[in-house]
Amino acid sequence: MQIDQFVFDPLPQPTLRVVGSDKLFPVHRIYCVGRNYADHAIEMGHDPNREPPFFFQKNPDCLVTEGRDFPYPSATYDVHFEMEMVVALGKGGADIDVDYALDHVFGYAVGLDMTRRDLQGEAKKLGRPWEVGKAFEASAPCSAIVPASHIGHPAKGAVWLKVNGMERQRGDLGQLIWKVPETIAYLSTLFTLQPGDLIYTGTPAGVGAVVRGDEMHGGVDGIGEIRARVV
Repeated sequence: MQIDQFVFDPLPQPTLRVVGSDKLFPVHRIYCVGRNYADHAIEMGHDPNREPPFFFQKNPDCLVTEGRDFPYPSATYDVHFEMEMVVALGKGGADIDVDYALDHVFGYAVGLDMTRRDLQGEAKKLGRPWEVGKAFEASAPCSAIVPASHIGHPAKGAVWLKVNGMERQRGDLGQLIWKVPETIAYLSTLFTLQPGDLIYTGTPAGVGAVVRGDEMHGGVDGIGEIRARVV
Protein backbone atom coordinates (compact mmCIF):
# COMPACT_ATOMS: atom_id res chain seq x y z
CA MET A 1 0.00 0.00 0.00
CA GLN A 2 1.41 3.36 -1.02
CA ILE A 3 1.75 6.13 1.55
CA ASP A 4 -0.08 8.57 -0.73
CA GLN A 5 -3.24 6.46 -0.42
CA PHE A 6 -3.84 7.94 3.04
CA VAL A 7 -5.44 11.32 3.72
CA PHE A 8 -2.54 12.02 6.12
CA ASP A 9 0.65 10.18 7.07
CA PRO A 10 -0.07 7.20 9.38
CA LEU A 11 1.48 7.31 12.82
CA PRO A 12 4.53 5.07 13.32
CA GLN A 13 4.03 1.48 14.44
CA PRO A 14 4.77 1.24 18.21
CA THR A 15 7.68 -1.15 18.80
CA LEU A 16 9.93 -2.47 21.55
CA ARG A 17 13.56 -3.51 21.29
CA VAL A 18 14.37 -7.23 21.51
CA VAL A 19 17.41 -8.13 23.59
CA GLY A 20 20.07 -9.87 21.51
CA SER A 21 18.48 -8.97 18.17
CA ASP A 22 18.46 -6.13 15.68
CA LYS A 23 14.77 -6.76 14.99
CA LEU A 24 11.93 -4.86 16.68
CA PHE A 25 8.79 -6.26 18.33
CA PRO A 26 5.66 -4.62 16.84
CA VAL A 27 3.04 -3.98 19.52
CA HIS A 28 -0.59 -4.75 18.69
CA ARG A 29 -2.58 -4.29 21.93
CA ILE A 30 -1.78 -3.81 25.61
CA TYR A 31 -3.88 -5.79 28.09
CA CYS A 32 -3.52 -5.27 31.85
CA VAL A 33 -4.63 -7.65 34.60
CA GLY A 34 -6.29 -5.97 37.57
CA ARG A 35 -5.54 -6.86 41.20
CA ASN A 36 -3.46 -9.98 40.46
CA TYR A 37 -1.51 -9.93 43.76
CA ALA A 38 -3.47 -10.55 46.97
CA ASP A 39 -1.60 -7.91 48.97
CA HIS A 40 -2.29 -5.27 46.33
CA ALA A 41 -5.99 -6.23 46.25
CA ILE A 42 -6.10 -5.73 50.03
CA GLU A 43 -4.37 -2.33 49.90
CA MET A 44 -6.90 -1.20 47.27
CA GLY A 45 -9.76 -2.25 49.54
CA HIS A 46 -10.79 -5.50 47.83
CA ASP A 47 -11.20 -9.14 48.80
CA PRO A 48 -8.02 -11.04 47.83
CA ASN A 49 -9.82 -14.33 47.29
CA ARG A 50 -9.26 -15.86 43.87
CA GLU A 51 -12.02 -14.34 41.74
CA PRO A 52 -12.04 -14.55 37.92
CA PRO A 53 -9.44 -12.17 36.46
CA PHE A 54 -10.50 -8.87 34.95
CA PHE A 55 -8.72 -6.78 32.36
CA PHE A 56 -8.41 -3.25 31.04
CA GLN A 57 -6.46 -1.95 28.07
CA LYS A 58 -3.95 0.71 27.24
CA ASN A 59 -3.27 1.86 23.69
CA PRO A 60 -0.03 0.77 21.97
CA ASP A 61 1.01 4.41 21.64
CA CYS A 62 0.88 4.71 25.47
CA LEU A 63 4.29 2.97 25.52
CA VAL A 64 7.35 4.77 26.82
CA THR A 65 10.42 2.90 25.63
CA GLU A 66 13.58 2.41 27.69
CA GLY A 67 15.67 5.50 28.34
CA ARG A 68 12.80 7.96 27.91
CA ASP A 69 11.32 10.16 30.61
CA PHE A 70 7.78 9.85 31.95
CA PRO A 71 5.93 13.15 31.40
CA TYR A 72 3.62 14.00 34.29
CA PRO A 73 0.12 13.91 32.76
CA SER A 74 -2.56 16.57 32.71
CA ALA A 75 -5.77 16.75 34.75
CA THR A 76 -4.40 14.94 37.81
CA TYR A 77 -2.69 15.51 41.14
CA ASP A 78 -2.19 11.88 42.12
CA VAL A 79 -0.15 9.79 39.65
CA HIS A 80 0.82 6.32 40.90
CA PHE A 81 3.41 3.77 39.82
CA GLU A 82 2.61 0.05 39.49
CA MET A 83 5.59 -2.21 38.72
CA GLU A 84 4.80 -5.33 36.64
CA MET A 85 6.12 -8.21 34.59
CA VAL A 86 5.04 -7.91 30.96
CA VAL A 87 4.31 -10.91 28.73
CA ALA A 88 4.88 -10.43 24.98
CA LEU A 89 2.95 -12.78 22.70
CA GLY A 90 4.49 -14.17 19.52
CA LYS A 91 1.44 -16.23 18.56
CA GLY A 92 -2.25 -15.45 18.84
CA GLY A 93 -5.50 -17.33 19.00
CA ALA A 94 -8.86 -17.72 20.70
CA ASP A 95 -9.84 -20.23 23.40
CA ILE A 96 -6.23 -21.18 23.99
CA ASP A 97 -5.73 -24.31 26.08
CA VAL A 98 -3.97 -23.46 29.36
CA ASP A 99 -1.59 -26.40 28.85
CA TYR A 100 -0.31 -24.83 25.61
CA ALA A 101 -0.57 -21.17 26.55
CA LEU A 102 3.16 -20.67 27.11
CA ASP A 103 3.78 -21.77 23.52
CA HIS A 104 2.27 -18.41 22.53
CA VAL A 105 4.80 -16.36 24.52
CA PHE A 106 7.63 -14.70 22.59
CA GLY A 107 9.28 -13.18 25.64
CA TYR A 108 9.11 -11.05 28.75
CA ALA A 109 9.76 -7.45 29.77
CA VAL A 110 9.25 -5.19 32.78
CA GLY A 111 6.83 -2.32 32.73
CA LEU A 112 5.08 0.38 34.72
CA ASP A 113 1.31 0.73 34.72
CA MET A 114 1.18 4.45 35.46
CA THR A 115 -2.20 5.51 36.83
CA ARG A 116 -4.04 8.77 37.38
CA ARG A 117 -5.36 7.43 40.68
CA ASP A 118 -7.67 10.34 41.40
CA LEU A 119 -9.38 10.00 38.02
CA GLN A 120 -9.54 6.21 38.34
CA GLY A 121 -11.06 6.53 41.80
CA GLU A 122 -13.73 8.93 40.57
CA ALA A 123 -14.57 6.58 37.69
CA LYS A 124 -14.91 3.66 40.11
CA LYS A 125 -17.32 5.61 42.33
CA LEU A 126 -19.48 6.47 39.34
CA GLY A 127 -19.33 3.00 37.82
CA ARG A 128 -17.60 4.34 34.72
CA PRO A 129 -14.73 2.92 32.60
CA TRP A 130 -11.15 3.45 33.71
CA GLU A 131 -9.65 4.79 30.47
CA VAL A 132 -9.04 8.31 31.78
CA GLY A 133 -7.13 6.87 34.74
CA LYS A 134 -5.19 4.22 32.86
CA ALA A 135 -4.90 4.85 29.11
CA PHE A 136 -3.41 8.33 28.93
CA GLU A 137 -0.30 9.27 26.94
CA ALA A 138 2.96 7.68 28.15
CA SER A 139 1.14 5.58 30.76
CA ALA A 140 2.96 2.35 29.83
CA PRO A 141 6.74 2.58 30.24
CA CYS A 142 8.28 -0.74 29.16
CA SER A 143 11.73 -2.26 28.89
CA ALA A 144 13.18 -4.21 26.01
CA ILE A 145 11.80 -7.73 25.55
CA VAL A 146 13.92 -10.71 26.55
CA PRO A 147 13.01 -13.76 24.41
CA ALA A 148 11.69 -16.80 26.26
CA SER A 149 14.24 -18.79 24.26
CA HIS A 150 16.91 -17.02 26.35
CA ILE A 151 15.37 -17.19 29.84
CA GLY A 152 12.56 -19.73 29.75
CA HIS A 153 9.27 -18.84 31.45
CA PRO A 154 9.93 -17.21 34.85
CA ALA A 155 7.50 -18.36 37.56
CA LYS A 156 9.43 -16.92 40.50
CA GLY A 157 11.56 -13.82 40.96
CA ALA A 158 11.39 -10.54 42.83
CA VAL A 159 9.26 -7.71 41.44
CA TRP A 160 10.53 -4.45 42.88
CA LEU A 161 10.53 -0.69 42.47
CA LYS A 162 12.56 2.11 44.01
CA VAL A 163 11.74 5.81 43.88
CA ASN A 164 14.73 8.10 44.41
CA GLY A 165 16.68 5.09 45.71
CA MET A 166 14.08 4.11 48.34
CA GLU A 167 12.31 0.79 47.88
CA ARG A 168 8.56 1.20 47.54
CA GLN A 169 7.37 -2.11 46.09
CA ARG A 170 8.53 -5.70 46.49
CA GLY A 171 6.76 -8.91 45.63
CA ASP A 172 7.47 -12.13 43.78
CA LEU A 173 6.13 -13.67 40.58
CA GLY A 174 5.24 -16.71 42.66
CA GLN A 175 2.57 -14.56 44.35
CA LEU A 176 0.59 -13.98 41.17
CA ILE A 177 -3.01 -15.05 41.79
CA TRP A 178 -3.52 -15.90 38.11
CA LYS A 179 -0.36 -17.38 36.62
CA VAL A 180 0.75 -16.52 33.10
CA PRO A 181 -0.71 -19.63 31.37
CA GLU A 182 -4.05 -19.14 33.12
CA THR A 183 -4.12 -15.46 32.27
CA ILE A 184 -3.44 -16.09 28.57
CA ALA A 185 -6.04 -18.87 28.41
CA TYR A 186 -8.74 -16.81 30.15
CA LEU A 187 -8.00 -13.64 28.16
CA SER A 188 -8.26 -15.63 24.93
CA THR A 189 -11.88 -16.48 25.78
CA LEU A 190 -12.68 -12.75 25.76
CA PHE A 191 -10.52 -11.54 22.84
CA THR A 192 -8.82 -13.12 19.86
CA LEU A 193 -5.20 -12.60 20.85
CA GLN A 194 -2.67 -11.57 18.23
CA PRO A 195 1.11 -11.69 17.80
CA GLY A 196 2.40 -8.43 19.23
CA ASP A 197 0.00 -8.30 22.17
CA LEU A 198 1.45 -7.32 25.55
CA ILE A 199 -0.01 -8.44 28.88
CA TYR A 200 0.86 -6.43 32.00
CA THR A 201 0.40 -9.12 34.65
CA GLY A 202 -0.38 -7.09 37.78
CA THR A 203 1.48 -5.31 40.55
CA PRO A 204 2.42 -6.16 44.14
CA ALA A 205 1.54 -3.97 47.12
CA GLY A 206 3.21 -0.64 47.78
CA VAL A 207 1.83 1.48 44.94
CA GLY A 208 2.16 5.20 45.53
CA ALA A 209 2.43 8.64 44.05
CA VAL A 210 5.28 10.32 42.21
CA VAL A 211 5.97 13.97 41.47
CA ARG A 212 8.10 15.77 38.90
CA GLY A 213 11.77 15.18 39.54
CA ASP A 214 11.35 11.66 40.95
CA GLU A 215 13.46 8.83 39.55
CA MET A 216 11.76 5.43 39.22
CA HIS A 217 13.96 2.34 39.01
CA GLY A 218 12.42 -1.11 39.02
CA GLY A 219 12.81 -4.61 37.75
CA VAL A 220 11.84 -8.24 37.74
CA ASP A 221 14.66 -10.56 38.71
CA GLY A 222 15.68 -12.78 35.83
CA ILE A 223 14.09 -10.50 33.22
CA GLY A 224 15.43 -6.96 33.42
CA GLU A 225 15.12 -3.46 34.79
CA ILE A 226 13.62 -0.13 33.82
CA ARG A 227 14.36 3.47 34.75
CA ALA A 228 12.22 6.52 34.11
CA ARG A 229 12.45 10.08 35.39
CA VAL A 230 9.24 11.98 36.05
CA VAL A 231 9.32 15.31 34.19
